[in-house]
Amino acid sequence: MKPAYQQFRYESLESLKMALFQIRANKIRSFLTALGVIIGIVAITMMGTAINGIDLGFEKSLAMLGYDVIYVQKSSWSTMGQWWLYRNRPDLKTEYAERLNRIIASTPNSQLLIAVPQISTYQASAKYRERLIEQAFALGTNHEYLQTASGNLSAGRFFTPTESAASEMVAVIGDDIASGLFPSEPALGQSIQLKNSKLRIIGIFKKQGKFLGLFSFDNQIIMPLGAFEKVYGKKMFITMRVKIRDQARVMEAKEELLGMMRRIRRIPPGKEEDFSINEQQAFKSQLDPIKNGIAVAGIFITGMSLFVGAIGIMNITFVSVKERTREIGLRKALGARRRTILLQFLIESIMICLIGGVVGLATALTITFAIGQIMPDFPIQFSLNLIMASLVVSVLTGIISGLAPAVTASKLDPADSLRYE
Repeated sequence: MKPAYQQFRYESLESLKMALFQIRANKIRSFLTALGVIIGIVAITMMGTAINGIDLGFEKSLAMLGYDVIYVQKSSWSTMGQWWLYRNRPDLKTEYAERLNRIIASTPNSQLLIAVPQISTYQASAKYRERLIEQAFALGTNHEYLQTASGNLSAGRFFTPTESAASEMVAVIGDDIASGLFPSEPALGQSIQLKNSKLRIIGIFKKQGKFLGLFSFDNQIIMPLGAFEKVYGKKMFITMRVKIRDQARVMEAKEELLGMMRRIRRIPPGKEEDFSINEQQAFKSQLDPIKNGIAVAGIFITGMSLFVGAIGIMNITFVSVKERTREIGLRKALGARRRTILLQFLIESIMICLIGGVVGLATALTITFAIGQIMPDFPIQFSLNLIMASLVVSVLTGIISGLAPAVTASKLDPADSLRYE
């Protein structure tokens, strides 16, 4: 007599062969039965892909801001768009950066390294001969800007301390500005027009992409502070970029910077700050509700699809049990055990769901590939964990939907089954 595990393996293989035979013999019915599972797997896979893609794109965008950089600004990122909360705050001044650097240098074991001023506008228009780029991002800063920025130059150089102090009319431009204004000639050494002023191009940034799919780092024009003020004036959006020593201790760095800025702004104890210190966590807190909304919608759609699919599979499996009642009676009369009959119908249900899961994954992969071709900038993240989770869900759906019919089949009386018409 065969050992129990060998007997179980033999019965499982035989049940698998019978399940595949039944699926091949009833292809259309099997496909329609698995359709709910296919839709559910497509939904759960696309939901996971969307969330993974958002995470991937978000982390890439945060890397552009700099994980080790915090920002002093008039308004807070956590309440973006609510300008009325900050309209009465006094403007920041670019000279705060120099005062911050003096305090940092005199503070033992400071968590801060350097502060760099930045003044900017999103309404710049750059012109070269007949070519024009509108809605460019113009930025004025000093020669230490690269210490707080993530971008690298693909050509040329950044402006020097001398050029910064003398407010030279020079500029370092993004890749989109270079390719847009100079599609067939070198950009270095050429002069572009901003309003009524001309700036000579001395450097070009490597392509960086968009921040959260909204703002392009390749559409910027960076110049010395004095040059910016000559072109656009001083009444623009001012930011202090502050590089920290250890990004793992960002909260300590923020507290230290908070005290320094209160000292510079002469804010008495107990009075609320009239400035904001921003870092990436503000964006993360705004992203979580979006991710949660996608997850809830995806889980609802997936749950409904799998529920409908499971009911359909259960119904068809009950029909299959009725159709094969005489076969079940004959097998029992020849010595088949209840476990063998149960395995036969349970494995058939699992195989239908598993095939539906594989078809659903293939469909989701095709959709994901098409999205990647149509929107190459959209972050796509199709992970192995997502594939495994989809297959596990398919198997569990098969077990849940096939268990009741399989148990019913296993309990049929052989004599009554053989007399069944």
